[in-house]
Amino acid sequence: MADDTPNAAQTTEADKGYWKANVRIILVSLVIWAVVSFGFGILLRPMLSGIAVGGTDLGFWFAQQGSILVFLALIFFYAFRMNKLDREFGVEEE
Repeated sequence: MADDTPNAAQTTEADKGYWKANVRIILVSLVIWAVVSFGFGILLRPMLSGIAVGGTDLGFWFAQQGSILVFLALIFFYAFRMNKLDREFGVEEE
């Protein structure tokens, strides 16, 4: 009986490229998420307090709504980019 499951020795350069691109997308998304939620919502809030958005200051807006909207945008970006990456490497779902 042939074993079709790949092992560490069968890892190809294409597999390494796929995972390198995947990890890069994840890291970029995490950095954006951290800057927006922790940076704008907490650390930079005093600097953003003079800018009014929807009747409140921008720092409060990022802490309450902006970080959630950016997080949702990151989810859609990740799904879109991973579908494109899957097509590039021929591992898309049918």
